Amino acid sequence: MVSFETDYNNGAVPEILNRLVSTNDDKTTGYGFDEYCVSAKARIREACGMPSAEVYFLIGGSQTNSTVIDALTLGCEGAIAPKTGHINVHESGAVEAFGHKVLVIPSDGSKLTASGINEYMTAFLADDTFEHMVQPKVVYLTFPTEYGAIYSRKELEDIYSVCKKFDLTLYIDGARLGYGLMSLKSDVDLPFLASHCDAFYIGGTKVGAMFGEAVVFSNILAPKHFFTTVKRHGALLAKGRMLGIQFDTLFTDSLYFKIARHAIEKAETLKEIFKRHDIPMAFDSPTNQQFVILTRTQRERLQKDVAFEIWEPLPDDRLVCRFVTSWATTDAELHALNEALDRL
Repeated sequence: MVSFETDYNNGAVPEILNRLVSTNDDKTTGYGFDEYCVSAKARIREACGMPSAEVYFLIGGSQTNSTVIDALTLGCEGAIAPKTGHINVHESGAVEAFGHKVLVIPSDGSKLTASGINEYMTAFLADDTFEHMVQPKVVYLTFPTEYGAIYSRKELEDIYSVCKKFDLTLYIDGARLGYGLMSLKSDVDLPFLASHCDAFYIGGTKVGAMFGEAVVFSNILAPKHFFTTVKRHGALLAKGRMLGIQFDTLFTDSLYFKIARHAIEKAETLKEIFKRHDIPMAFDSPTNQQFVILTRTQRERLQKDVAFEIWEPLPDDRLVCRFVTSWATTDAELHALNEALDRL
């Protein structure tokens, strides 16, 4: 069976594995203060075009989101997010568990809009009783979104402008950041994204690393006691060099972007395979996540040979199903999918 279930069902790119083995006998200090973490942070700052940015390595995406949002907000403050936002749907209430409400506002599909944020904040502040409410402080968006959509330069510019207008902190979840930046339809690069938000993270778990995410405070200083907050959330790795080595490798010779582009190329092939078999697309995704519509019979037959995820049921008894490519997707796997669809 071949798998298009997710983009973290492989281990790690060979370059990382080789580097981990070659440095295995080294003895370093812990908690991210080793030479590999120092080097990785420098490489990330260079890639972002921000020599003064503060960089921290955390162990996973959910821990990163709950940690950063907790650090950026007071106890009475919450995070604005779209309905489809990861912190609202698939993080088991991690943000709320630390006392911060997720404030869902209307969106354009899976994307927040500057006008939507502006309307929400204008109405919020016009209410004479707003001081009795959870105070909006962080604006949370994902790049790319959970449905494979990407924000344009203009959209990010407008959203960041509105955030500044209302003294909101813009935080971008980059779990699949490489795949968004390398999309054929993206006009955003890493330096632009870094300069149009206050904080974001570079996803490693889903983009070639064995595990780990790199948090970047680009236009603000890291909140007071951020290191302590990371540990409080269980997101601090004692053997910090395991993260430093991975990100140092990913940001050597543009490896992070090369492997992300590979996934995009395979996703475009995946899309063509489905079109060839008259399988309709549910959304027009330009990233590594592709969403197709299958009948229940098609799904049952296809799942005998291919692993994929049911995303949501439709009213007509059909299903939206997600197929995901990654840095590890091969032509042989795509060929096997094509043959399985032939058998339908």
